[in-house]
Amino acid sequence: MTDADRDRRSPREPRGSGPLRVAVYAGMAELVGGRVLEISWSGGTVADLRAALAAAEPRIAPLLAKSAVAIGTMYARDEADVPPRADVAIIPPVSGG
Repeated sequence: MTDADRDRRSPREPRGSGPLRVAVYAGMAELVGGRVLEISWSGGTVADLRAALAAAEPRIAPLLAKSAVAIGTMYARDEADVPPRADVAIIPPVSGG
């Protein structure tokens, strides 16, 4: 994000907040009609993120509860921090033989 982009942020948007792009896969991507969900995010925990995503896209709530969350290249527990503009992916459970 450039300084110009930061200057265009809404005055009500706290510093450090903004859109969080979350990659989704498999059945979750099918439910939302794409591979990326974008929500307003100023930071919080993985549990907070799950709640925010469920509120934004109620159809994925049951799948979110069973899915793994990755921040960057590491899986994260529900108590882990998700900073603004983090690289986040939701990995739904897989089955197969």
